[in-house]
Formats: sequence, C-alpha cells, structure tokens
Amino acid sequence: MLMHGGGQTRHSWSGTFEMLVDAGYRVVSYDARGHGESGWSADGIYSYPLRVEDLRAILADTRGPFALIGASMGGVTAMQAVGEGVRPAALVLVDIVLAPEKVGIERIRNFMLGNPDGFANLEAVVDAVAAYNPHRPRPQNTRGLMRNLREGPDGRLRWHWDPRILPPDADEDLSRIGSVVNVFKSQQDVPLLLVRGVQSDVLSADNVAHFLQTFPQAEVLDVAGAGHMVAGDSNDAFTQGIVDYLRRCLPVAAE
Repeated sequence: MLMHGGGQTRHSWSGTFEMLVDAGYRVVSYDARGHGESGWSADGIYSYPLRVEDLRAILADTRGPFALIGASMGGVTAMQAVGEGVRPAALVLVDIVLAPEKVGIERIRNFMLGNPDGFANLEAVVDAVAAYNPHRPRPQNTRGLMRNLREGPDGRLRWHWDPRILPPDADEDLSRIGSVVNVFKSQQDVPLLLVRGVQSDVLSADNVAHFLQTFPQAEVLDVAGAGHMVAGDSNDAFTQGIVDYLRRCLPVAAE
C-alpha cells in the first residue's frame, strides 16, 4: 500500500509502483483525501484518524499480509493506523520520524503555500519545483507534472490538492504529528524500515538516533543524493532497498 506525502498524488510513486509489481507484489497506490482525483472534505477537516478511516476502507478487500509504505504525510497516517490497531506485516516510513526538524517542515509549508494564485504556465511550475529541489535535475519532459496540477477557470495552473489540508502554522503541524506519535510509540513489534534522504532537512542524524532508541527493531536505509522527496529524487536506489526489505518481511508466495 503506497501512501504519498502532503501535496503529492499517487503518481509520485510511479517508478516505485512498477518496480514492486515487477518484483511480484500486488500494489495499491491511491490519492489521499483532498489530493489528486480523490474528493475534498466538505468541512475542510483532514485529521489523521480520518485518513486512517480511508485507509481501512481501501484495505477492506485485502486478504493476507500486507505492507504499508508511507512518505511524509502518508508515513504519519501509517503510524496512526498502526497505533489504532492496523497490523501490517511490514511498515516502511519514508523521511518521517517521531519528531521531524521544524526547519524542514516550514520549508515544505512555504513551498506548498507559495503561488496561491497559481502559475501562468508549466514552465513557471518547473521553476518553483527547481527552487525547492535545487539538487534535482530539471526534468526534460515536464508533461508528468500535469498529473499534480489542475487548470482553473481562469486558465491558471494550481496544485491538485485542497489548500485546507495544511494546519495554520508549523507548530500546529508538529503538534498533530506529536498526537500521532503518542498512539504509535508503544508499537515495538511491527517490522519497521526507516528510509532517509541523506540531503533531507526534515530528518537529521539526531532524529534518526532518537527514533532508533524508541524502535530498536527498526532498520535504516540512507538514500544518497536524495532529499525529502526521496522517491522522486533517487527512485531506483530507493525502491530496490524497499524490495530487498520486503523480500525478507513479506516474501512473494511461490505461486
């Protein structure tokens, strides 16, 4: 089960999706509530318990063991789900921990809140992404970006998510994550892989050390050359690490 980060869509996992299928897994990747082609909450509420209800609905037809792979917001949702009793055979958290760095959270928020009036064209979108991810090469083919955008009646391009998903400030954002941590911290029996982008400003070495103190069963995969958007920054290395982990925790049946 692939669970994307805030401000992304299911297409953020495209390369990972294909590699996991090639490795023999059934893979589900969905747009979280308020993102992409999924509906927006009429009341503008996007709590993590509500996101877990959505996850349970998607898992309803799942028989047998499964893995949750969550990036950033998706990872926090996965932690909330496990804390509420969802029992995956493996949990993979991508660049998210119990207490992420505030500076990294603020930078994400600034990017997501930037350009509230949208973009005049796709090139302006590429410029904004390049400013946020200066280490990532500019894409030669920008058509894939349109999956994360919607065109308004004024002809301008806007991100394909509800602006109300963001709490009012970074402190509130971290407080919501802290509430999730409180229900998750006792789950020290679930197989757990923490994936960290080496260039991420959301996770520091201290963050990871603290995480391992709380979850001694966890393994850590450092992905060189990747920032917070690990899956997009270094997809092959990232996905191969996940495949290797799943082969041990959730091996594909012989048939």
